[in-house]
Amino acid sequence: MGTANNQTTYIVIGLATLATAAALWYISSSSKKKDSSSAASAKSKSLPSKDTDGVGSPASAGSTITPTKSNVNASKASGSSGASTATASTAASSKVEDDDKILHRRIEEIDRAGKALFKEKKFMEAAETFTEALDLIEQKRPSNKSSSNGTKSSSSSLTRQIITLTNNRSAMYEKASFPDLALSDCDAVLALDPSHSKARTRRLRILESQKRHSEALVEVCALQLKFMNDNRDKLRLGLPPTGHPPVSQSKIEELVTLIQPEEIKRAQEAMASKTVESRALPSTYTIIQLLKSFSGYNKWMGQAAKGGTLAKFTSQLEDLLDHVPRKSTVAYADNAATKASLLLHRGVRYAFEKDFVKAVKDFDDAYAMVEDTSGSDEADHEEMKKAIVGAMEKDDYARLLEWAGMCRHLRYELKGALECYERCSELEPENTELLVKRAGVKMDGSQHSEAEALFSKALALNPTASDALLHRANLRMLQQRVPDSQTDLETCIRLYPNNLLARLRLATVYMAKEDMDGAKRMLDQAAEYDPESSEVHCYRGELHFARGEFADAKGEFDKAMECDAYNPTPYVNAALAVANTPPTGGSMVPDFATAIKLLEKAIDVDPMFHAAYVQLGQMKLSMATDLTKAKEVVELYDKGLEYCRTPEELKDICSMRILTVAQIDAAHALHMETLNMQ
Repeated sequence: MGTANNQTTYIVIGLATLATAAALWYISSSSKKKDSSSAASAKSKSLPSKDTDGVGSPASAGSTITPTKSNVNASKASGSSGASTATASTAASSKVEDDDKILHRRIEEIDRAGKALFKEKKFMEAAETFTEALDLIEQKRPSNKSSSNGTKSSSSSLTRQIITLTNNRSAMYEKASFPDLALSDCDAVLALDPSHSKARTRRLRILESQKRHSEALVEVCALQLKFMNDNRDKLRLGLPPTGHPPVSQSKIEELVTLIQPEEIKRAQEAMASKTVESRALPSTYTIIQLLKSFSGYNKWMGQAAKGGTLAKFTSQLEDLLDHVPRKSTVAYADNAATKASLLLHRGVRYAFEKDFVKAVKDFDDAYAMVEDTSGSDEADHEEMKKAIVGAMEKDDYARLLEWAGMCRHLRYELKGALECYERCSELEPENTELLVKRAGVKMDGSQHSEAEALFSKALALNPTASDALLHRANLRMLQQRVPDSQTDLETCIRLYPNNLLARLRLATVYMAKEDMDGAKRMLDQAAEYDPESSEVHCYRGELHFARGEFADAKGEFDKAMECDAYNPTPYVNAALAVANTPPTGGSMVPDFATAIKLLEKAIDVDPMFHAAYVQLGQMKLSMATDLTKAKEVVELYDKGLEYCRTPEELKDICSMRILTVAQIDAAHALHMETLNMQ
C-alpha cells in the first residue's frame, strides 16, 4: 500500500514458500569380491573372439558383389548372398549387444572400485577410477556412433553412465578440495542433463564457497524452478507441492543480501554521474503535498497571487542590460541582483501556477547569479559575490536561499539543500519553518537524532508550530515511537482542528495500532473538512484493505483517482486490491491484467513512485509468457533505479532486479522458455 509497505507481496515464482536445503549427494554401493571381479574381467576378454567368428567372412561378403557369368552360378551366388547378408546383420546386431553388455559390465566393475575407494576416503584415487571408466566409454563411442538404429538405446544408456560417472568424479574432486575440477564436471553433467539436481546443488555449494554469489543465486533459482515445474499441475490446482522445496528462503535472502552492495554501488554511481540540474523532479502532486505540509504555504501563495504575472516579470527581465562590464563592480552587482530578484519572483509565480520545472529553473538561475558562478575563476569572485548579495533586498536573498534549498532537496541533493537552508537560518535564526526543513533533510539522510534536535529547537521557539509537530510525528513513526507520534498529532489537531494532514496521519497511527474504529473516526472527521480530498478516500481504501474488504477498498481508491487523477497512490493501492481479490468465473488467478494497467498508470503519473515499480515488476514477471517478456521486467527495474531517492528505495528495487536476473538466467540454464507456472 502507499502508506503501508508491509503489504508488499512477492508473487514471482513462489520464492517465499521455499523452506529447506536439498540433501547432499550420497554415494553408496556394495563391492563384490575381488576374485569374482577377476572372473568377470577374464570372461569379457574372451568374448570378442567368439563374436568375430560369428560375423560373415570376407569371402561370403564378397560374393554379394562379384559378377558371375553362369546363370546357375549366379543364382547360387544370389541365394548365398541373401543368406549371408541376413546372417551378417544378425551377427552384427548380436555383436553390438554383446559388446554393450561387456562394456557395461566393465564400467560397473570400475564404478564399484571407485566407490570402494570413496569409502576409504581415497578421493583422488576414486576420481582416477571414474576417469578410467569414462575413458573406456569414450574409446567405444566412435564405433557406436557409426552404427544404426540398434545402437540408439545403447547410446542413451552410455549417456546415462557418463552422467553418473562424471557426477561421481565431481563429488570426489569436491571431497579432495579441487573445486575447479569439481565445477568443470558439474558443468559437463548439466550440459547433458540440465535438471540434474545433485550436480546443480554441488555447483551451488562450491560457488558459495568461492564467494561467487550471483552465480550461486542462479543455481538456487534453477533448483526452485525445477521443483515448481515438477509440481506444475498441483500449483495450477492450488494444491500443495510434493515434498519440500530444495532451498530455504533464508538462503535466497542471504545471497541477495551479499549481492546487494555491488548492485547498489553500481546504481549510485550511475546516479552520481548526473548533474544536480539534470535530476528529475518528483511529480507535481508530490511537490504540492510537501509544500502544503509547511506552515508558510498559504502566506507565499497569497503573495505570489498578488505579486505580479509571469508576463510582467518576463518583460522586466528582458528590459535588463545583458552585458554590464564586470570591472564596473557596482553596476555589475546591481544588475545581477536585480535580475536574481526578478527570477526569484517569477519562479515563485511559476510555483503558484504549479509549473515546477520552470520554477526550479528560475530559482537555479537566480542562485547561480548570486553565487557569481560565471565568475568563479575571476580574481574578484568573492568580492563580487558580496557586492551582489549586498545589492539585493534582504528578504529576497533569504527567500532565494530557502527556495534554492527546496529545489536541491526535491532532487535529493541533500548536502546542497542543507547548505542553503543553514545560510538562510543565519539570516533568520528564529524562523521555525527553516529549522523544520533542515530537519527534513536530516531525516532523508537517516540522521534521525540531529533531526530530532532541530524539531525540538523549532518547538522551543514556537510550541504551536504545526509543521514541526507534523514532521516530528513522521520521524517518530520511523523510529517506531508510535505513542509519541500520536501525541504530536493530537497536539497539532487540538491547536489546528482543520489540519487535514494531521488527521490523516493520525488515522495511520490508529491503523498501526490495529485500532480500526479509531482510524475510521479520524477519517470521518477529515472528510467533514474536505469531502473531495483524494487523500481521504485513499486512506479510507487502505482501512478497508486492512480489513480484507477488497471490493470496498477498490471503490474508495477509484474515488480517490476521480478526485485527483495525478495522485499516484490510489492507482498502486487499487492494483493491490485487484490482485488480492479472489478470482471469479472459473479463473485460477486474480485479474493481473487490470492490476498491471493500474500500476503502469501510477508510473505515468509519477515516474518516481517507487512502490509502483516493485509491484509492477512482480506482476509482469508472473505473467511473462516468454523470457523476452521477463527481460522487460529487468528494464523496468533499471528505469526505477534511475528515479530512486533513498537508500531503502535503492535496496528494494536492486533486490527485485537481482532476483529477476537470476531467475531468467536459471530458466535459460534449464532450457525453459517461460517462468510462468500457470
